[in-house]
Amino acid sequence: MINEQIRDREVRLIGENGEQLGIMSVREAMKLAEEAELDLVKIAPTAKPPVCKIIDYGKYRYELARKEKEARKKQKVVELKEIRLSPNIDSNDLNTKMNAAKKFLSKGDKVKITLRFRGREMAHMNASKHILDDFAESLAEVAVVEKAPKVEGRSISMVLAEKNHNFKEEYIMPKMKTSRAAAKRFKVTGTGKLKRNKAYKRHILTKKTTKNKRNLRKPAIVDATNVKNMKKILPYM
Repeated sequence: MINEQIRDREVRLIGENGEQLGIMSVREAMKLAEEAELDLVKIAPTAKPPVCKIIDYGKYRYELARKEKEARKKQKVVELKEIRLSPNIDSNDLNTKMNAAKKFLSKGDKVKITLRFRGREMAHMNASKHILDDFAESLAEVAVVEKAPKVEGRSISMVLAEKNHNFKEEYIMPKMKTSRAAAKRFKVTGTGKLKRNKAYKRHILTKKTTKNKRNLRKPAIVDATNVKNMKKILPYM
């Protein structure tokens, strides 16, 4: 929240250079922000009292976006690599596949090991399962079995993950989209209420009375029962 949107009685104020200005009324804080020709921005709404800072709001939003971008760069994105084996694989090829799996695991990726069967080999699927067990046992020092071997059609698959990995996987929430059509009609008032412009004020005016057209020009406050639904299509308002 910024400027007139802040409705708290008092706030803890931080100056534009980071200095602590103490607890004061919102009116006093707004006056100081106006004198500095800057904005009053609430940066810690859950604090008691809320913390506000005198800052250029455009610059503040730019800094937040930049920090978010840098944080995403540092996040570890875990990929699922796949290594395919056959029931008749020889020891040299098996060692090559194991080295490839170690390389993927060392980068923090997960590895799906797939044992594929063809034709008559399908009759001996259970007898060949030991190949996956041996594969996992050979990599026991660097990997753990995240998903046990499981039959998937013409193959048996398991998933290995790096052992004792220290990084923390993070889920990035997709950005919520704002309905541009709704954004043109709805505004937030200084008291935090949702105000809407009425529809049909330019549509078939010849059939409307003067009083009706005059009423259509006036904005109206959205009913409290509809505010929750409107916030879903206007997430950043």
